[in-house]
Amino acid sequence: MAVGAASPIPATGVFLYKLNNPSLRVSMLHKRKGNPFTEGSRELFDLAGQGRIDVFFLGGAQIDGAANINLVRAEGRRFPGSFGSAFMYPMVPRTILFREEHSKRTLVPKVEFISAAGNPQALLTGKALFGWQKDRRRFRLESVHPGHGVDEVRQETGFDFDFQEVTTTKAPSDEELSLLRGPVAKAIQADYPDFAKRVWGLN
Repeated sequence: MAVGAASPIPATGVFLYKLNNPSLRVSMLHKRKGNPFTEGSRELFDLAGQGRIDVFFLGGAQIDGAANINLVRAEGRRFPGSFGSAFMYPMVPRTILFREEHSKRTLVPKVEFISAAGNPQALLTGKALFGWQKDRRRFRLESVHPGHGVDEVRQETGFDFDFQEVTTTKAPSDEELSLLRGPVAKAIQADYPDFAKRVWGLN
């Protein structure tokens, strides 16, 4: 699995998964040291081109209903840029898009600049989980997180999407919460100290 830069939430999920799957190899573009690839990002891109990266987590300042992402500029503001997203997105068979903020400002009808385009497996936000329909090239609402509803998601999403039988996103178990608050929080603290402090109370 590979996690894009500045992605503490996907990194948290990946480390939780790794605790029960120790053979999993994880590459974090934001990680200061310990990347399993000897040549860092260059080797990561090479392996992606060979089809040897299974899952990639990718965020965007804007995401639209055609699954395009914008990492360059929006609303007159400039962002760090695309880095390798335009290559990784179509190369990795299971790309999961994410954005914590779920609003019409971030989930737009059409991005202002296409940094990368592809066929994601899913889109995860702070309110809901969407699946991607390759044949229709549209998102489908799969579940809403506890405390949110379908009507709220529709009102706060700038693009149209399909939905039929929408469930409530499964909450983490007590065991998973214990792992998240303990070893997982400590594992990401070095790379995401602000996130670890804000969410898990680590100093």
